[in-house]
Amino acid sequence: RRPSRPWQRWAAAAALLLALLAPFVLGPFALSVAIEALVAILFAASLHLMMGPGGMPSFGHAAWFGLGAYGAALLVQQAGAPMAVALLAAPVLAGVAALAVGAAIVRLSGVYLAMLTLAFAQIVWATASQAVHLTGGENGILGLWPPGWAQGAGYYWLALAVCLGGTLLLRRVIFAPLGYGMRAVRDSPARASAIGLPVYALRLAAFTLAGAAAGLAGGVFAFAKGSVFPAYAGIQRSVDALLMVLLGGVQTVSGPVLGALAYTGLYDGLLRVTDWWRLVLGAVIVALVLLFPQGLGARRG
Repeated sequence: RRPSRPWQRWAAAAALLLALLAPFVLGPFALSVAIEALVAILFAASLHLMMGPGGMPSFGHAAWFGLGAYGAALLVQQAGAPMAVALLAAPVLAGVAALAVGAAIVRLSGVYLAMLTLAFAQIVWATASQAVHLTGGENGILGLWPPGWAQGAGYYWLALAVCLGGTLLLRRVIFAPLGYGMRAVRDSPARASAIGLPVYALRLAAFTLAGAAAGLAGGVFAFAKGSVFPAYAGIQRSVDALLMVLLGGVQTVSGPVLGALAYTGLYDGLLRVTDWWRLVLGAVIVALVLLFPQGLGARRG
């Protein structure tokens, strides 16, 4: 852990101030994009906890995002729960599911673990697509708009508090004894076990926390969009999370934040100006990876 330089602390304070004042200068569309960026930050940070300190790659991280979104939506639709309860339940549901799945697969590593996370994400996507009586299938669950007090700028500030708070909590975990234990297990499982660290429990903790944080991001996203669709648990969303983490850098805590902001800005910006946005987006990402091989958040000099 390196102390932040003065200019970095000032930059972070300025960014927070700008984020708080954003509703006063941004229109409805720009504000919705800003909420998407906040959700992307928490989603990327959750995957970073698993891949970075946890040392566990995942090709299906969208499973937890989708479970959080659907859990919140179904609580509102089927049980009539208020938005606050649904948002609190989203990380709990995703975290419990991650705990159950992780208990069976975290003993594996590398591509085997990554492929099993992809398989579970496909199960979640298939269930959401085919359980039409419950999820609405491809038509999704609609009408999840926040209550009156949380409309417009109100929901933006709520999303800012929840997503920023969740991201800072993950940062606190990384630099807590739990996080150091995760890194010890990542770097040398045999040595960590020899000195008495609970290797299995630490890997499971990283897996569960990452799943719960992704579920919280999914819950926030569901109310931001007013709907939930199976694509929330699809392969494309998992790939988006991977791109954000790799673009920002796996070895830095600021990496997923910068990667999420860069990817969201590029995606929404290019989508509005060109029909060839996929081609241009891919070319820009390749250029950024070549220019910043260790990620946008890597320190230099």
